[in-house]
Amino acid sequence: MEYGIAIIGGGASGLAAAVAAAERARAEGRAARVVVHEASDKIGRPILASGNGRCNLSNLHIDAAVYRNEAFVSEALAAFEQRADAWYAGGGAAPNGVMRFFQAHGLMWRSEDDGRLYPQANKASSVLDVLAHALDALGVEVRLASAVEAVEQPAGSSGRFMLRMRGGAIEHADAAVLACGGQVAARMVDAALPFADPVPVLGPIATDPRYVKPLDNIRVKCAASLLRSGRVVARERGELLFRKYGVSGIMVFNLSRLMQPGDALAIDLLPDVPEGATAELLRCRARALEDTLGGAISWADLLRGMLLPPVADAVLQRAGLRGQDALAEEAVPELAELLRAFTLECRGIGDERSCQVHRGGFAVEAMEAATMQVRAVPRLHITGEALDVDGPCGGFNLHWAFATGILAGSHAAAGR
Repeated sequence: MEYGIAIIGGGASGLAAAVAAAERARAEGRAARVVVHEASDKIGRPILASGNGRCNLSNLHIDAAVYRNEAFVSEALAAFEQRADAWYAGGGAAPNGVMRFFQAHGLMWRSEDDGRLYPQANKASSVLDVLAHALDALGVEVRLASAVEAVEQPAGSSGRFMLRMRGGAIEHADAAVLACGGQVAARMVDAALPFADPVPVLGPIATDPRYVKPLDNIRVKCAASLLRSGRVVARERGELLFRKYGVSGIMVFNLSRLMQPGDALAIDLLPDVPEGATAELLRCRARALEDTLGGAISWADLLRGMLLPPVADAVLQRAGLRGQDALAEEAVPELAELLRAFTLECRGIGDERSCQVHRGGFAVEAMEAATMQVRAVPRLHITGEALDVDGPCGGFNLHWAFATGILAGSHAAAGR
């Protein structure tokens, strides 16, 4: 009798789990039937949507320290890398196990800023192509519009899981991998597992709209620090996008993961200027412009060519200055301070629809890190975003999805 493995969810983690399960069964000469149950009409939707359609699938600098629940992640990724070294040894000089997995399946990749890894073809569809081909070559059965509503535990140690499908049908499996979103997965399992309702993170930050609404859709290259009781908690650098409700951009998304009530965001509009040198820069700039223009200059003259006019207006307004007024030496230090710390009160996530991941899900304490198996339920595995793990932008969350999927799928095929 074939060993049945049900993969619930046809996203990044689920497809990786299905491929890994079928590969291990084949490698060990075991007869296994791997079935992917995808509730929608297409597999791989999260893959196609990731990275603005380019799929930032991993990073050169994967480090457990950047993830929530670092100790669990460290153990899981160490187990995954050890396994990947054996499973995909022919993958060449790839930087980590996820990339060895994809390289073994024919995907070429390249790196961009901050170590972000993308498919060489620069399209997310190429990642889905290699996964779909592997599923087909390995004989994995993919069922679309196949919604699992409940996964009931086996009656005994050798029993089978019962999958209750939408519409009333019943399926059975010897092992199951929950590779769907945490909220969906929580409704499926009948085990009393600790679970935190997922909340959106890694998104734009809402601030006092008075200071940002006039700047809506303006982008600036800058640095930003997350402040808590005046202390810098984290700092990011890159491109910031002003929105009418607050600020957005990858650098803001990363800071939003660490944000707590009462925090503030300090935007440094001149990050390349050394600390303590800003006021003198403004004075030197004023003297040079006075020589060039042949007389006294205004505040608007001082900032022209340094900042976009709407941004300059916003900074001057915060400083209580008018652009047309003549520059006054006594106001230079305050203006310098504002240029280095245009501070905004953080008021939570600005637009939940823009968030890249959800925080929450099944508690990692209920899981075996080395196998992604639920401690209390043998042969039930949970992966990816269904677990209370999240990381910053840059390929870290997709790496986690692929790594835990491969780990879970391979162990589900082993029957332990």
